[in-house]
Amino acid sequence: MTKIEPLGAVRERVLAALRQEIIAGRLRPGDRLVERELAERFGVSRVPVREAIRSLVGEGFVHFETPRRTVVRRLTPTDVKELFELREALEVYAAGLAASRSTPQDLAELRELLDRAAIATRAGDAETITDINTRFHDRILAMAGNGLLISVMEPVDGRLRWLTRQNEEWPQLLTEHHELYDSIASGDPDRARAHALAHVQANYRSTVRHLFGDG
Repeated sequence: MTKIEPLGAVRERVLAALRQEIIAGRLRPGDRLVERELAERFGVSRVPVREAIRSLVGEGFVHFETPRRTVVRRLTPTDVKELFELREALEVYAAGLAASRSTPQDLAELRELLDRAAIATRAGDAETITDINTRFHDRILAMAGNGLLISVMEPVDGRLRWLTRQNEEWPQLLTEHHELYDSIASGDPDRARAHALAHVQANYRSTVRHLFGDG
């Protein structure tokens, strides 16, 4: 007997796939999302596709150009500035907490992520780099041990991953992550916050250069 997948599960599957395609750059700004075509591609009805698209609108990935035309958003300078302001406020704070609360196991997990990032960087594997770098920052948030901090970041996590993908200065990013790791491993919250701030600001400048050609 064939098991019927619940509508909610289908919606989440389609939503996750489309979100990842946008983050990875397979769906680019200005690309149109057509319900019928997506339903055929995923082998589902148009209902979960429609619901997934509405969720992507709410998450800030796509918007309705007209009532019948939905496209992937083009990030504006204001979008980027506001997201990085949020990163600066929360990630810098999280780094300081992580420095004071990290365990040897926490640091070993961060180190493993850096080793994997180095391999992906040498290979020029942008999608893997983005995934590992996201895990690196997520791990620092977890190390901070503040559930409210995580819940505040969660609604914008996808857009932050999208921004991370825009920065293609991978060797520099890896160097900055090594420096951030060292500062957290030192156990000095002030040093960790300083390195986290420098990292966020450098990443902002790199992203602006890539997207808008200045900064």
